Amino acid sequence: MKRSMIATKLYVPAPRRGFVARPRLREKLRRGAESGLLLVSAPAGFGKTALLADWLGAAGEGRRVAWLSLEPADSEPATFWTYVAASLQEAVTGVGAGALELLGTSPSATELVITSLVNDLAEVAEDVWLVLDDYHAVDSQAVRAGMTYFVEHLPPHVHVVLSTRSDPDLPLSRWRVRGDLAEIRAADLRFTPEEAAAYFKDVAGLDLDPGQVSTLEQRTEGWIAALQLAALSLRDRNDAAGFIERFAGNDRYIVDYLVEEVLEHQPESVRSFLLHTAVLGRLTGPLCDAVTGREDGSATLVALERANLFVIPLDDRREWYRYHHLFADVLRGRLLGQEPGRIPVLHERASHWYESHGHLEDSIRHALAGKDFDRAGHLVELAVPVLRRSRQDAVLFGWLRELPDAVIRRSPVLSVFYGGMLMSAGELGGAEQRFDDADRGLADAASAEPAHRPATDEELMLPATIAIYRASLAQARGDVAGTAAHARNALALAGPGHHLARGAAGAFLGLAAWAEGDVRRALETFTQAVASLRAAGNLLDELSSTVILSDMWQAAGRPGEARRICEAALHEANTRGDALARAGAELHVALSELCRQSGDPGGAIRHLDAAAAFVERGPMTESRYRWFVAKGLVAQDEGDPGRALTYLDQAEQLFRPGFFPAVRPVPAIKARVRIRQGDLAAAAAWARAAGVTAADKAGYLHEYSHLTLVRLLIAQQRKQPNTPVAAGALDLLDRLLADAAPSGRAGSVVEIRLLQALAHDALGDTPRAQEALASALTGVPEPEQYVRLFLDEGPPMLALLRGAVRESGDAAMDDGGAAAHARRLLALAAPPHPLASGWVPSRPEPSRPGEEPPSDVDPLSERELQVLRLLDSELSGPEIARALFISHNTLRTHTKHIFTKLGVSSRRAAVRRGRDRGLL
Repeated sequence: MKRSMIATKLYVPAPRRGFVARPRLREKLRRGAESGLLLVSAPAGFGKTALLADWLGAAGEGRRVAWLSLEPADSEPATFWTYVAASLQEAVTGVGAGALELLGTSPSATELVITSLVNDLAEVAEDVWLVLDDYHAVDSQAVRAGMTYFVEHLPPHVHVVLSTRSDPDLPLSRWRVRGDLAEIRAADLRFTPEEAAAYFKDVAGLDLDPGQVSTLEQRTEGWIAALQLAALSLRDRNDAAGFIERFAGNDRYIVDYLVEEVLEHQPESVRSFLLHTAVLGRLTGPLCDAVTGREDGSATLVALERANLFVIPLDDRREWYRYHHLFADVLRGRLLGQEPGRIPVLHERASHWYESHGHLEDSIRHALAGKDFDRAGHLVELAVPVLRRSRQDAVLFGWLRELPDAVIRRSPVLSVFYGGMLMSAGELGGAEQRFDDADRGLADAASAEPAHRPATDEELMLPATIAIYRASLAQARGDVAGTAAHARNALALAGPGHHLARGAAGAFLGLAAWAEGDVRRALETFTQAVASLRAAGNLLDELSSTVILSDMWQAAGRPGEARRICEAALHEANTRGDALARAGAELHVALSELCRQSGDPGGAIRHLDAAAAFVERGPMTESRYRWFVAKGLVAQDEGDPGRALTYLDQAEQLFRPGFFPAVRPVPAIKARVRIRQGDLAAAAAWARAAGVTAADKAGYLHEYSHLTLVRLLIAQQRKQPNTPVAAGALDLLDRLLADAAPSGRAGSVVEIRLLQALAHDALGDTPRAQEALASALTGVPEPEQYVRLFLDEGPPMLALLRGAVRESGDAAMDDGGAAAHARRLLALAAPPHPLASGWVPSRPEPSRPGEEPPSDVDPLSERELQVLRLLDSELSGPEIARALFISHNTLRTHTKHIFTKLGVSSRRAAVRRGRDRGLL
């Protein structure tokens, strides 16, 4: 397939030969250009398209014009916005690429697509004009809602022009009152007597007296199409006066009458050509020959253009044309009335021509229009590999919805991919039925006579593909054993060289092991799967899968390794350009989570900002919701739980069960925010709805929810000390620890130990609380990576950390450097000082002997404050650098800036000055 869209729909129509200049309308258009929306509304044949093409063509430089000619087939929102994005991309470099990527994999995300387009347009310096010609053809409810949102959010330098036969169902009154709407209507577009006279004389070459011109102008009310048709009919008539005298009637009858008059005055060969090629949306000589069975297609098109017979060139080479929409409608109506049985034959011929020229999409369109559904199904099968490689799922889904159910069920290929699309939409039951259909189809094919053609790669891979989809379905349902069984079956069915299938099957085996909590086996298996994806050349999926590997490394207690592989993958994504933008966005989100956990809020925000544009304009499939989760947690850290819950609500709406285990359910994340808020009633309601209790059996898939429940029980214990609910929490924590420790989930172990410390503390058992805290601080390979995990627990944890520092002489707290980690966490937990936000003393403070007094006091950045707090600890320079995940050279730079700003020359002096000013 050479293209997924009809490129000629995006061309600004070429200037028409003999166009009558209309300065009065150019001036009206110029004045209306200051509005956000320009509505050109009039019945068919009033010259809307020609007027806009002439005006925009004469506008000169400094204006970018995106043109889209619409038709009823574009009424589906995914199709409509695909074409809008493509037209903008054609006009302005850099606009629309993300929207097209989003539409390719998530066709229902209309609001995100529109937001992406608006944000892209906001970055453009020049004026941009988006012309939607024949907008009435797509005025569906879904398109109307999207257009309202789009127009309401446009930047001032972007203008939309709607050329339409009827007023669209948009909030025109509101925009009119606000001055955001300019209008060109039929009364404006009608030819004046002077313009009509100029047309008949200069364009049509007819010598009519002023009275005759006036009569035609009055009878047609300046309707340009009717005047053109009248001119065609008048050319070979000797009784012009009689024809003009008889010319009367309303618009509908005038059209029927005049078109009939024109057709009847054409030679039979021309009439036949016009009718038989009316089924084509675009016309070119060889295609017309294939459809009509003649050999004069190119010559006839040229002759029709020269005769002004409603043929519009679509390119400068005069190779492709289209009929005027009104004329085409009338031609198709006459064809249906005169030769209804011929229409399927014409579409079949067009379909074969397009297929032979490599245009599968057009071939499929004509097969569907001709109701040749068996052929259409076969063509869609041929198109599947290309569509899958280019991620054009929306196009494939649109075709499948037009095919009868019986055709899909007879094709294993179509059944399995239709099922996959149903799965992505959350229709798990419907998806399973389609996979059953695919299995039956394969069994029937195996028992039938041998095929006359060799099987395609897609057909050879189909059994493995079905097994992979079934593994995905089991994964979405939480069936870990089923996931593993189907994945093993897929591996057995895939050949040694089928790296894509082997990679997908291996990935599901790794995910099943992860869901079971066996992180060691999960890491080994999933790493091999990612290698298979690379061998298959599927770099996008390989880099996206790195995010899952990162989660597994975090579960193993190795967030540093998780960061390393994400940074390496992000570097590769960035070097490959826009093609891997989706993977880059997913990696930015993963790195944001890692930065937040390690105590680098600035880095967390930067990574989220880097992914934000893609979240709005491009698909992140299942992982899209993670951006909103990460954004919500950052908002929580900033002390705004209301905003945090808003983001988490959005994440919950976007979440779809599918390819990855839901090891961190969004409702449980929201419950943790509620607990920190002190809204224990809402958190308890979550626990009841989720069905989690302190008596549950331990398991990794429910571990996050159980640890959330433990936090709730501890909070309830602190609120009502006489009700020892924390004792039940300790029992649950013991079971969770027994499940996590042998499975290599060191990340779970540190969180469990941390909560054991808090539970003992809530029960008043300080020695056991400090013992558990020491294990939490030192029980993982990379304890310095865990910051937010501790600080999120608030004042009770800070009190325990201060106790750990005070009791650092105790052997339990000395072993492994627990006290040093506690000091580091306390330093990072210190609230920002006003100086960090720009506060400057009214006068310089006196310096100490040997120190230069600062001439002014510059505010310390957030990172510099973190460095200063760690300078006030026992950590060495390299240890401080590791704690902050920066190089030693970067630490030296920060230290130099701190010394300069504080007017000191040593670490001890910087700490002393920081204390003097209340920074420590």
